[in-house]
Amino acid sequence: MAKDDPYIPALGRDWLTPLYDPLQRWVMREDQFKRHLIRQAQIKPGHRVLDLGCGTATLTILVKRTHPLTEVVGLDGDPRILAIARAKAARAGVELTLDHGMAFQMPYPDQAFDRVLSSLVLHHLTTENKQHALREAVRILRPRGELHVVDFGKPHTAWARLISRTMLRFEQVEDNLNGALPAMFSRAGFDHVAETARYATLFGTLSLYQGQKPD
Repeated sequence: MAKDDPYIPALGRDWLTPLYDPLQRWVMREDQFKRHLIRQAQIKPGHRVLDLGCGTATLTILVKRTHPLTEVVGLDGDPRILAIARAKAARAGVELTLDHGMAFQMPYPDQAFDRVLSSLVLHHLTTENKQHALREAVRILRPRGELHVVDFGKPHTAWARLISRTMLRFEQVEDNLNGALPAMFSRAGFDHVAETARYATLFGTLSLYQGQKPD
């Protein structure tokens, strides 16, 4: 898949987009793993934080509410889902920047952010575009800046191993299920790469990862 291939919507089809938030909330333990991701990121006052592949901005809004003294930016490639995100942010009364752009071609200058967070985005990308996105994250982070990701990982339960056989037919999840993400982080240029936690969900194992840009 080339970098300019068509964008895959959050649930694979545009008509499923309205179901995205309910599915995340009731099936994927969204509130639990996203709060864990924010705690892991150890965001400080004054930090500039990017929510990469922000979707409907649930994580973006949660970051801003948890850390009001930060500048929070969301980036997503789907104009329809960004419209939902902007409406949610307005209802929540939080000040965010929500930009249109792709994970593997981010519209930001070098060293623009202190933290990059990403939730359930990388499995939408081919191996090539995952690696491009991770290199882009290194580029836009300041020295000692950090990337924190939650996404599908290597299955660690019998149910996760069973469901992974079905998931391999969809999108670009094979790298995730083979446990390849930490090595991909390292190849992109991150240090101190680790899988920090796992969550069992109906659709398989979610893993939390982290990496730090060198000085």
